[in-house]
Parts: sequence; structure tokens; C-alpha cells
Amino acid sequence: QVQLVESGGGLVQAGGSLRLSCVASGHTFSRHAMGWLRQAPGKEREFVASVPFINWTGDRIYYSDSVKGRFTISRDNTKNTVYLQMNSLKPEDTAVYYCAAGDHLIATTEPSDYNYWGKGTQVTVSS
Repeated sequence: QVQLVESGGGLVQAGGSLRLSCVASGHTFSRHAMGWLRQAPGKEREFVASVPFINWTGDRIYYSDSVKGRFTISRDNTKNTVYLQMNSLKPEDTAVYYCAAGDHLIATTEPSDYNYWGKGTQVTVSS
């Protein structure tokens, strides 16, 4: 069983930045692809970014079109931590952000592919 705890959310003005962190415990972190997903009020949970079992470059890391070029996902397997650096934030980025782990090595984009979830951290971007 994997336990995930997110941190780093908060209130920020449009154009600002935040860095989310997610610390994992309970299982070998490097055996899991990791993802960030979000859910805004009244909307379904949606994919944001994912990274395979080790840091990789190029097409092994995925981003949704809405965050591509603004957000960066990374992981540090020595610290059992995955990060989401969020720059140029927009009011439409306001949501609860969830960290998730999958029982697979390769990054995926479907929420249903993830087996373990954190409780989420609120990100609010004011205009």
C-alpha cells in the first residue's frame, strides 16, 4: 500500500508560481509511475502531468495541453518525492490538486490508471 501526502498549495495571484510536493511511503517509490491530477468545483477530475518510474526527458513525460509549457513535473527517488512546479498560473488552474501513484512504470494520462491517491491540496489563483 502506498501512502501519499501533498503539500505546497495556497492562494496566489494570476501570473504567480507555486511548487507542489508529494511524499510517498509504504512501498518502493521507484516502482511506481507518478502523476498529478486536479479537480475544480463542479468538474470531473482531470489529468495534469505524469512522470515514469525514473526522471526522464522528452516524450516519456506527459502534460495536459492546458498546462504544457507552464508546469513541470519531476521526481526525486532518493527522497520519495514528486514535484509539480507551476508557473504563470491562471484563475482556471484553481482546483484541488491530487498526487497519484500507479502500479506501473510508464507514465499514463488516464485517472483510472492510478491506484493510490493523496488527499489533495488546494490551489487558488486570483485574478
